[in-house]
Amino acid sequence: MPVLLRLGERIPVSHYKPYNGPAAGWGALLSVTRNWLGSKNAIKNIRAMLKTNQDHGLDCPGCAWGETPEKHFIKFCENGAKAVNWEATSRRVAPAFFAAHSNTELLEQNDWWLESQGRITHPMQYNPETDHYEPVTWKQAFETVAKHLNALESPDQAEFYTSGRASNEAAFLYQLFVRAFGTNNFPDCSNMCHEASGIGMSESIGVGKGTVTFEDFAEADAIFVIGQNPGTNHPRMLEPLREAVQRGAQVICFNPLKERGLERFQHPQNPLEMLTNESEPTTSAYFRPALGGDMAAIRGMVKFLLQWEREAQAQNKAAVFDHAFIAEHTNGLDDYLTEVDNTSWEQIEDQSGLSRQDIELAANMYRKAERVIMCWAMGVTQHLHSVATVQEIINLQLLCGNIGKPGAGLSPVRGHSNVQGDRTMGIDEQPPASLLDALEQRFQFKVPRHHGHTTVKAIAAMESGEARVFFGLGGNFVQAAPDTPRTYAAMKNCDLTVHVSTKLNRSHLITGKQALILPCIGRTEIDYQKNGKQGVTVEDTFSMVHISYGQLKPFSPLLRSEAAIVAGIAEATLGKYPVDWSWLVEDYSRIRDLIDDTIPGFANFNERVDLPGGFYLGNNARDRIWYTDSGKANFKANALPTHLIHADITAKGDKPDLILQTMRSHDQYNTTIYSMNDRYRGVYGMRDVVFANEADIRKLGLEPGQKVDLISLWGDGKERRVNGFILLSYDIPEGQAAAYYPETNPLVPLDSVGDKTFTPTSKFIAIKLQASREADAA
Repeated sequence: MPVLLRLGERIPVSHYKPYNGPAAGWGALLSVTRNWLGSKNAIKNIRAMLKTNQDHGLDCPGCAWGETPEKHFIKFCENGAKAVNWEATSRRVAPAFFAAHSNTELLEQNDWWLESQGRITHPMQYNPETDHYEPVTWKQAFETVAKHLNALESPDQAEFYTSGRASNEAAFLYQLFVRAFGTNNFPDCSNMCHEASGIGMSESIGVGKGTVTFEDFAEADAIFVIGQNPGTNHPRMLEPLREAVQRGAQVICFNPLKERGLERFQHPQNPLEMLTNESEPTTSAYFRPALGGDMAAIRGMVKFLLQWEREAQAQNKAAVFDHAFIAEHTNGLDDYLTEVDNTSWEQIEDQSGLSRQDIELAANMYRKAERVIMCWAMGVTQHLHSVATVQEIINLQLLCGNIGKPGAGLSPVRGHSNVQGDRTMGIDEQPPASLLDALEQRFQFKVPRHHGHTTVKAIAAMESGEARVFFGLGGNFVQAAPDTPRTYAAMKNCDLTVHVSTKLNRSHLITGKQALILPCIGRTEIDYQKNGKQGVTVEDTFSMVHISYGQLKPFSPLLRSEAAIVAGIAEATLGKYPVDWSWLVEDYSRIRDLIDDTIPGFANFNERVDLPGGFYLGNNARDRIWYTDSGKANFKANALPTHLIHADITAKGDKPDLILQTMRSHDQYNTTIYSMNDRYRGVYGMRDVVFANEADIRKLGLEPGQKVDLISLWGDGKERRVNGFILLSYDIPEGQAAAYYPETNPLVPLDSVGDKTFTPTSKFIAIKLQASREADAA
């Protein structure tokens, strides 16, 4: 029996050593090699890695960054190789494993240990009397799900979660089944990450997706990277950033933490760089705003541009704003500029955490660039005022006509592979009427029109007993969600919890009264159906649709594809209504024909998907066609927040010691933890750490290396606390702290969500620090 690591075990602080090397390089090659050999399937996995992101090969199961149009022998990055090898392991979690380990015993293990045990081989059902998972047939599993769903008083008593990695084909079938069942309860991972991007962009420009393509990065004069860490989250982005700097474009970063990937990059496929240990910068300027201060920083840039525009008009010089674009394509400029004039420099500097000189420098770099791309990620979208921040970025771009021309535009960089495609397919708790109309017309059933539950609302519904069944299509819901103990309790309150998964994770162990694990094939594996090998499609962050073909034999003969699992449950629940589910999954081209019939942009889907590199879905705003209420792009006159710290906290008179952001380690993808290391931050063998400025540490009467407890401040009187975290002195602005999720998700209150988005505010958590109840670190 393997040694079971317990969560209480710690590695001494001596395993912290700041990293000063470049991103990628020899460290990336060594990491890829370790993960490749550690898969215990090295020879077979060579084929999978070499076919990753190749034409008609395997679409990377990691991030959603687009494929480079050039032909390369190797087109995967360090994290892509980790994702492939982590999935394509030879380790097995078979019925004997579950017989040997009770659910209670497994709950004692950390998240890395759970997933590192390997691939689940059989459908499993939890037996509460023995506290063990036991094998079950697929027929029995489908019948169990159908029995529970059909026994509900209302379809809205079920929650249908989706992780971002489901294919377009599986996602389309899933939403069709759920809507035929009668609900729009589609909590999904988008609710916890880029919801503010979709809402903010839709209100401003009429589309919730990025307006740039991969090729635009080669034409941009300036690229702003805001609240984003591409070196860890999507490393393939580093290459176009470095190339931009090399050709003289400006790459400007707004990020409180100094991230290696946004400083220097050594290309592991460049022999000269590797041999000479040379590296190249990936940014021209690096600004470190306060957490939650990005909107104020952008407002300050606009304030300078407005000043220069007025000076240019007074002196009869060339305009700063693109007046022709503004006149033809925009609405609401006067109200917006009035709001800018009414915003004081005192408020801008206080909230942004930047000096007026820094903001002027950033504004001047923007002004001198004819074509500007604005990129952002969760550092922007996981705040109370995230929609307003996204719209402030859009306002800046509209002023200078930087939407709808080559080399310019908006680029919310999505995380998980196909998270954007799932939303395109209809995984949406607030579906547009046009989608519902198309489904109703094509399939001839009355679709539900009311809004469903977001992730946060789904947790609240399970907690209250309003929702009785939870079905998860991929992911690790309980670890991804906020307010961990509350989420656990909500899941346990269900009558049935079901998870479609490749590997064991903590969500499987937080069971309802009944629970099922349904093992599926992964992206790396060949999908065999009745009519032969099948390809599945995904949409990347640039709205390119690719087809992906698995390369390896399925790990177990009992595995089924996600599409086949959805079809099996749909048929058990609804029979052949409103389609013949089994017939559809015999050949995925049949599913794609239905997508062609109902989803805009997918005309001639089956023919176009065979094009080398896939096809572009198009973007109305890129073509300067604005599907907004005004028929134009809208300037949004949002005021800066009066205070960044939530009123529920200040009302009690609490003053936080620090503001915490949660984040990934470098050896982590979402809740999947590849190892206990974070190479770029110099942390090895541990994850219960908190990064803080040494001046703050001393001011609080604490010492670097000391163990501390983190207490979240919120106005509901509940204690949210994590204990025994090692306090690390780090290059981070004063007043801030950072720590890994999911370990610090217990500190994020379920009710602390963004305006309009219901996205947890995981990048702005007011905390107190206390000397730990545990012994100090060695």
